[in-house]
Amino acid sequence: MVCLIDGVAMGGGATLSMNATFRIITENAIFAMPEVHIGNFQDAGASYFLSRLPGYFGEYLGLTGTRLKGAEMLACGLATHFIPSMRLQSLENALQAVTSSNVSTIATLIETFANKAYARKNSSFMRLEIINKCFSKETVEDIIHTLENELLENGTEKWITDALSSMRSASPISLKITLKLIRKSRIQNIEECLYRDYNIASHVIRGTVSYDLFEGSRAKLFDKDNKPKWEPSKLELVSEEMVDQCFKSVNHDEWERLQLPDRSNNSQSITSCKL
Repeated sequence: MVCLIDGVAMGGGATLSMNATFRIITENAIFAMPEVHIGNFQDAGASYFLSRLPGYFGEYLGLTGTRLKGAEMLACGLATHFIPSMRLQSLENALQAVTSSNVSTIATLIETFANKAYARKNSSFMRLEIINKCFSKETVEDIIHTLENELLENGTEKWITDALSSMRSASPISLKITLKLIRKSRIQNIEECLYRDYNIASHVIRGTVSYDLFEGSRAKLFDKDNKPKWEPSKLELVSEEMVDQCFKSVNHDEWERLQLPDRSNNSQSITSCKL
């Protein structure tokens, strides 16, 4: 599948696009996974691709909801090609004329439209060494503590200030769920990630341990007062048992496990998805 991103790709839209073989972005592209700020988590298999980004950049994106521009997406591997928006329609026309589903054929065609793009020097991806040092820690609390120490040593790093501010305003239980699911996804395939995410989503919607999704949606999307009252309100109040409960199957007679269709006999085809 070929995905064309010429605007905002956030949350579920971003997840849909990241499973494409070719992920083409323009100078207008913006990527983010901001679910922790509405009391949710990166679902629908997002942890699969986040866990496979360089180092611990996936943990950084998932825990902070940081926005990336097109060139940064290309640099970290979220995108495969950069094409100026003015050439996008020509590429679409060329793709529609392709009759072969051969990956090499499609790649060669896309390359004829592609340009190079370079991430800004002040991009957070250019600080991957520090990100790895901070976001490789075992707990969210340790990550925040390490970021605070880095900020004391180098107060000019705005991305650290932004990361801390973002995490402090996010749902505490969403942060802990997010960290655990990205870590688990490093050794899981996409099917396992989807099964696991379905379980967690079922718990989040049912309010098994928290109703933060409803509170976050109220504060951010409906009332828009941007003052969510998280429960639990602090990281230290979120126990390991609470997080573990969200990773278990729902104990209810009417609850059904996720059933994925058999794709073993599906033939490969060209599909274009534009965001």
